[in-house]
Amino acid sequence: MNITYSIVVPVFNEASVMDELCKRLLKVMDNLKEPFEVVFVDDGSSDDTFRKAAEWVGKRKEVKALRFSRNFGHQIAITAGMDSAAGEAVIVMDGDLQHPPELIPEMIAAWKSGYNVVNTIRQETEGIPLKKKLFSKAFYKVINLDSEVVIQPDAADFRLMDRASCDAFKALREQDRFVRGLTSWIGFKQTNIPYRADARHSGQSKYSFSKMLKFAINGITSFTTLPLKAVGFFGLAVAGVSFVYAAYALYVRLVLNIAVEGWTSLLVGVLFLGGVQLISIGVLGAYIARIFRQVKNRPLYIIQERAGWKE
Repeated sequence: MNITYSIVVPVFNEASVMDELCKRLLKVMDNLKEPFEVVFVDDGSSDDTFRKAAEWVGKRKEVKALRFSRNFGHQIAITAGMDSAAGEAVIVMDGDLQHPPELIPEMIAAWKSGYNVVNTIRQETEGIPLKKKLFSKAFYKVINLDSEVVIQPDAADFRLMDRASCDAFKALREQDRFVRGLTSWIGFKQTNIPYRADARHSGQSKYSFSKMLKFAINGITSFTTLPLKAVGFFGLAVAGVSFVYAAYALYVRLVLNIAVEGWTSLLVGVLFLGGVQLISIGVLGAYIARIFRQVKNRPLYIIQERAGWKE
């Protein structure tokens, strides 16, 4: 039987929400009266998330589940689910119920009207700290300054992709994955649907500030060379100021015949230039590390267990 819709749900330590998620999601999909599958991707959970998913596999033939051998990350879990999805349209959503399943029919309607990719844009999220909102706005400002494609601000990893765009996405096997950027990069006819994200059903966000920072650095180094250009221009500016100061020092010493004092300014200058060099090396290192990870050509993920697929 051909599958019309595949719902890909990455989950990590979401045992407490699995039952409510499945009830709401399956109710929405049953009402569509078209063949579908739900693919849960357990990203190395330490709780009973996979066991809960396996219980639903036993209850409903449409439910399937993958379990990673360890935690590979949210972006990799999305990729694994899309690799396994067989539907004509693939819908990716988070498992914490901040992505409302009730929005899926509207996304499907947009797809049937002729769009290949249907993105969702967060309008409001309950309980999100101000610093996280400001961090998000700053991130999209920076990445879009020099990105080869426009990354939609406030876009979520809650989207529908048709078979053609999904296959194009699957062909991109970058180790350091920024799914929102890759979705923009592949092109196709895309549209956006606004939605209001509710507070988490239970538990806490898995994205700490350090993870958000890592995510931001990964996104920026994936789609823009702006940090390299900024370091280059900064280096030129510092060199220019240094040449001006050197000319002034020579003029004072050779023309005015005055000894140049200023051990403090010399020390400050050396420390400043040393700091600039270390920052520059760090920026170069971030890009070199991406090359290093890519050339090793390791698999993006390892699946330890599957449930719901026929042998």
